[in-house]
Amino acid sequence: MTSLLEVKGLKTRFFTQDGVVQAVNGVSYVLGEGEALGIVGESGCGKSVSVLSIMRLIPDPPGKIVGGEVMFEGRDLLKMTPDEVRDIRGNKIAMIFQDPMTSLNPVLTIGRQVSEALELHLGMDKKEARQRTVELLEMVGIPEAGDRVDDYPHQFSGGMRQRVMIAMGLSCNPQILIADEPTTALDVTIQAQIVELVKRLREEIGMAVIWITHDLGIIAGFAEKVIVMYAGFIVEMAPVKSLYGDPRHPYTIGLLGSLPRLDASTHEKLVSIEGLPPDLIALPEGCPFAARCDYVMDKCLEENPPLEPVGPNHYIACWVDVTGGRA
Repeated sequence: MTSLLEVKGLKTRFFTQDGVVQAVNGVSYVLGEGEALGIVGESGCGKSVSVLSIMRLIPDPPGKIVGGEVMFEGRDLLKMTPDEVRDIRGNKIAMIFQDPMTSLNPVLTIGRQVSEALELHLGMDKKEARQRTVELLEMVGIPEAGDRVDDYPHQFSGGMRQRVMIAMGLSCNPQILIADEPTTALDVTIQAQIVELVKRLREEIGMAVIWITHDLGIIAGFAEKVIVMYAGFIVEMAPVKSLYGDPRHPYTIGLLGSLPRLDASTHEKLVSIEGLPPDLIALPEGCPFAARCDYVMDKCLEENPPLEPVGPNHYIACWVDVTGGRA
């Protein structure tokens, strides 16, 4: 698979009155053409900040990307001028945000907001852009799209607004679609519809997708590769079948153990991960998960483990491979 996006050693900080928040700490991965990548982890682990850094959407101040490279089409996105990034953002790399109501402008019609990218990036006139907008709204499953193109965001339900956001993201046929927890605010039925919609559109258009979520259940049926983040670090990275069938990092094992299972007995209890994530202003010297880990040893408290291979395309950052037994 040809690599489309290469993230190397990405580091992002937020400089606050209380101290420097170490939000993203040396994240590296490769996204292949047409590949579906899932990024999972609990709130505050750096999932969203890492992709906002890729898109150059970190507010400065207080945020700043302090290290790393993001290579796309042979160029480093982090070294581009704002105008150069704008040509790529929304055109070749598009993003769907978590809450469509705060992402959509309440005083502009849906049609105007979708057609804006078509006029800006593809040079369409207003008539062409409007026609293409109706086609896009139909593609994402909005009924009577021709009549609804002049409606405002408040006239759509939450699920329909998210479909509009997807239409906006797909408007310029991007090579990469980044979805930042796009189903969090929706009920389970609508969640499933949105996931299936993105899967179908990905197959039709052939785009790569980065899907960010704290819901491991969504990723299981969608992604080909999964990254597990904790305290701004990648702690496990593997093909989806390897991660779910043979999780190797204690944090990943805890996350999967906390998921309800249909094949579990009625007496089987869900696993909980005791404790709280570390303070990102004062990260510990050793492994950031050590304080919550059942397998902790002295070395874990002294040195943060690097991400190393434990199987085919399977990497963990752990001094104790729980199932492999290495130390």
